[in-house]
Amino acid sequence: MRIGELARLTGVSERSLRYYEAQGLLRAERTPGGHRDYPEAAVDRVVRIQELFAAGLHSSRIAQLLPCMRDTDGGPSAIATPRLVEDLTAERHRIDRMIADLVRSRDTLDEVIEAARES
Repeated sequence: MRIGELARLTGVSERSLRYYEAQGLLRAERTPGGHRDYPEAAVDRVVRIQELFAAGLHSSRIAQLLPCMRDTDGGPSAIATPRLVEDLTAERHRIDRMIADLVRSRDTLDEVIEAARES
């Protein structure tokens, strides 16, 4: 499929898809005319990339993790290693800290909102 179709199917801009390719996160064959030609599995790959970005991972970390994950369901691939477990555990701890910070911020906002309502 061409880049425009992949963008339409995934809701990701063509610019982002080109970036993913430049970062080694996504691969496309080239047609004789030089156009990108993505396999059907690219849809799942882009969804997985988006999920990892949403979790706060950087493209270099995603590039390390993707070979160890199945695109279709995010489960471990045959080459997943104990190092992957360590890396993902560290990322999970980082996300937990971010969540705790957000909860504290929300609680502070709730207190300010309540105080403003009472005045």
